[in-house]
Amino acid sequence: MWKVYEQKLVTKGLVKLPREIQMKYKAWVEIVKNGGCNNLKNYSGFKDEKLRGSLNGYRSSRLSIKYRIIYTEDSGLEELTVVGITAHDYKEFL
Repeated sequence: MWKVYEQKLVTKGLVKLPREIQMKYKAWVEIVKNGGCNNLKNYSGFKDEKLRGSLNGYRSSRLSIKYRIIYTEDSGLEELTVVGITAHDYKEFL
């Protein structure tokens, strides 16, 4: 079973997001706990992908057309660290 860690800003910012996004995030966490980001391929709505450029090493999953989860994965330890949930604005992570 994978472990999912959240940075402090993610935990605080989650309550400010729309209820629908909070529910999808909780579903995303449960899916990832059961198989890592490879398990997300079984769910077309999340569209998981590697990021490039200055965010090389990070991954992104879609919660909606507007919102994305930015995270890192350590498959050796079976851990994910959620860095942020953003309204598709990656500039705040640079």
